Amino acid sequence: MDTDTDLYAGLDGRRDEGRPAVVTVADAPDPAAWAARHREALYRIVASEGAVLVRGLGLADAAGAAAVLKTLGGDLMFEREAFAPRWTYDDRIYSSSKWPPNQPMCMHHELSYAVEFPATMAFACLSAPTTGGATALADAGRVLEQLPSDLVERFEREGWLLTRSYNEDIGVPWAEAFGTTDRSEVERYCAANDISFEWRGEELRTSQRRPAVLRHPADGRRLWFNQIAFLNQWTMAPEVREYLVDVYGPEGLPFNTSYGDGGEVTEDDVAAINKVYDSVTVAEPWRAGDVMLVDNLRTAHSRLPYDGAREVLVAMANPTTRSV
Repeated sequence: MDTDTDLYAGLDGRRDEGRPAVVTVADAPDPAAWAARHREALYRIVASEGAVLVRGLGLADAAGAAAVLKTLGGDLMFEREAFAPRWTYDDRIYSSSKWPPNQPMCMHHELSYAVEFPATMAFACLSAPTTGGATALADAGRVLEQLPSDLVERFEREGWLLTRSYNEDIGVPWAEAFGTTDRSEVERYCAANDISFEWRGEELRTSQRRPAVLRHPADGRRLWFNQIAFLNQWTMAPEVREYLVDVYGPEGLPFNTSYGDGGEVTEDDVAAINKVYDSVTVAEPWRAGDVMLVDNLRTAHSRLPYDGAREVLVAMANPTTRSV
């Protein structure tokens, strides 16, 4: 196993208890050139630690941040099936998901419900919030080990089911989520990606069954890889859930999750999952100019509530396709 000296060779890096691995840069007049020069070393740290935060690049604007993310990410992907709005800064460079600042965005693996998902997430912070707002991290292998065995066994046996209702009032409209206003294109995408669909006037309803556990392609480690808790009704703030159920009905929520056979994921199930996530979470507050690389399979991420202006750019890199 690598020692810290070997792992951070040529870099000023360390990992402390409760924090992700952090590499500090003393002087980088050209951040993209620095990223290109150290890309391999940073990915070596990600392979060992699950993520790495790079501090001190001094990113000053969106163009500079996008250049670094493209350099580090390499093969970037377009987002399809988004669950929350984003805006686009540059080709395949997005804002973080628009989510109420006073509400946490719970632990999840990006696009874990899709057939094609990123193996790597790359983030760049241009403006750090006054308080809170960290992109926290959780080791998916440790989560799997600590979850109740009966819950894991059922999800491994049945998988998990995501149901969505796309409309113009809340969440992401289907045209935005699928990148087209052509219904036939949406239907072709759904057919190719093992998604059941139903049109109800202008509203689209979909469902897709996915595995809850996968093995990391590099080392075969079993990982809790899904968005079961995050996209479940019981993770919503109570007042938000009550309002949505009152307006749209329990079947019309913008998203919800269940066991693969359609059985209800209970409030206790969600609480058990989030309790384990909380127990293994590490976090480092953003500073303006920070960049972070995350192994999206091995490491779940969340966003803590915050105050103040927060501007974080996102790239989804190294697309991985599961069989359908």
